[in-house]
Amino acid sequence: MPLVELFISVVYQPLFNVLIFFYWVLNQFEPGQADMGVAVILLTLVVRLILLPLSLSGDQTEAERRRIASQLKELEAQFPHDPVALRQGKKKIMRRNRRIIAGELVSFSIQLVISLVLWRIFSTGLSGKDLHYIYNFMPKVHLPFNLMFMDKIDLSKPSLILNLIQSFLIFVLETLSMMTSPYPVSRNEVVRMQLTLPLVSFIIFLQLPAGKKLFICTTLIISIILTTFKYIRRKFLDYKARFEAAEDKPVEEQVVVAVK
Repeated sequence: MPLVELFISVVYQPLFNVLIFFYWVLNQFEPGQADMGVAVILLTLVVRLILLPLSLSGDQTEAERRRIASQLKELEAQFPHDPVALRQGKKKIMRRNRRIIAGELVSFSIQLVISLVLWRIFSTGLSGKDLHYIYNFMPKVHLPFNLMFMDKIDLSKPSLILNLIQSFLIFVLETLSMMTSPYPVSRNEVVRMQLTLPLVSFIIFLQLPAGKKLFICTTLIISIILTTFKYIRRKFLDYKARFEAAEDKPVEEQVVVAVK
């Protein structure tokens, strides 16, 4: 089976049908008035729920990623004029951290695949060219699809408003991540993540269909919520640990501390 056909049958067709199913469900509540944008939001929630274990393991991955970056920086300082030793040292570090690197590649691959799926869905799929990919057992949907999100944004065309919202959400997420990070943040990271990334994202995604941008915006909002949740959870666990440590102190020690 060619790679394209494998991609369609294993990845594209299932997600395409999930989106169509959500659209059909919405149409049951408002016949003829279903909003494909709402269906996209529901699809985003399902995808993020599936990827939740990867999201929750982000703190551990971040710690290991920073450790690898620190090792590489030390290696560059150790062999500034010996490219052969530097290259060999980098290979050793990469071999020792194959699991972390493999996890990063898997996460990137998943995001890339989803991006390709959404790009096809909103550039050609929902216009009618991919209707033959709807499973036979799927309920009949009202055609043509309503691709106007909130009766204002055409999901099949670029949207400047969603592009601006997307860049703003990226800025908010990166700012929140830096403010709540247990690791020190360098000036270069601030410039790269808070300024460069939102600007570059605005330019890159400028011509993408609005449906893809709606998916990204929903994903960013979920990431902001998860980042806030993980920060509150970490603070709660720190407070709990300090409270339990204080309770475990001998009574005499607590009295001496109180007198002082």
